[in-house]
Amino acid sequence: MKTLLKITNSILMKSILIAVLFMNATLTNAQAPKQKIEVNGSLGTFKQINAGLLNVGYTEAGPSTGTPVILLHGWPYDIHSYNEVVPILVAKGYHVFKPYLRGFGTTTFLSKDTFRNGQQSALASDIIAFMDALKIDKAVIGGFDWGARTAVVVSALWPERVKGLVSVSGYLVVNLEANLKPLPPTAELGWWYQYYFATERGKQGYTQNTYDFNKLIWKIASPLWNFDKATYDQTAQSFDNPDHVAIVIHNYRWRQSLEKGEAKYNSLEKRLASKPEIKVPTITIGSDFDGAFADGKAYANKFTGKYEHRILKGIGHNLPQEDPKSFAQAIIDADNLK
Repeated sequence: MKTLLKITNSILMKSILIAVLFMNATLTNAQAPKQKIEVNGSLGTFKQINAGLLNVGYTEAGPSTGTPVILLHGWPYDIHSYNEVVPILVAKGYHVFKPYLRGFGTTTFLSKDTFRNGQQSALASDIIAFMDALKIDKAVIGGFDWGARTAVVVSALWPERVKGLVSVSGYLVVNLEANLKPLPPTAELGWWYQYYFATERGKQGYTQNTYDFNKLIWKIASPLWNFDKATYDQTAQSFDNPDHVAIVIHNYRWRQSLEKGEAKYNSLEKRLASKPEIKVPTITIGSDFDGAFADGKAYANKFTGKYEHRILKGIGHNLPQEDPKSFAQAIIDADNLK
């Protein structure tokens, strides 16, 4: 009997110990600070600067005397899309900047009371504030996805600040009125995540499954790109931002007129609603992601300055990371477009 009691007590104590260790581990994980973001050294020196409403995390590379280049990422991507683009541009003497957009990486709001706004004019205003903070009078600006839209909006509203433009997928200015009109079923299918984000279930789902959700988007948007886990994880850390979900959800709900923007941007949005022409030297790039619109004919007339359009076959949406040489060459050529 005594032996049985000893065995029982031993099992009980071990069970209690395991439970305590599990609770401590859970508590430790909950209280542990978020992992510090590690930035690929090929992007240059990592820095932070207060600019407008934000404290912006960015990298800087190349000679300070070189022509400034600002590279803008999209969703669900980050500055690491330019890992192999930057060294090419630096070797050509460019001064290259890669900021995290609001809601990504180490870019945070200076005030907890600022509305977490994802509308196009807010993101574009961020870039002007970023340029002002760094005393960049004029730059070549390039991007894809959200980054391309932001670059195009900056070029439309502040052309005097843009020396040249590279926009993947062309003229991406959001037209709220046009967005209310339905598309053919096959086209609607491609925007499934926008409808998902329009629901509370979608917001909760994105919050709970950000890592897996965005990895799925990578696969869908770039079906021929065989990226590995390390490549994705390098970017995925930038989604661990306190404002990431709020910015993403507002961005897509605003596009569908399901949520309002801020009144202070109304005048800018009114100008964008008129579908302004882009007069700065521009190179647009179409890829497999753009489908029938890859030829650029649907938006070519919106670029009235020096202009070229290029098509890349077998390339998906994350063009700078899938074909860095072509993207870097487009930046160089846009700077010298004649």
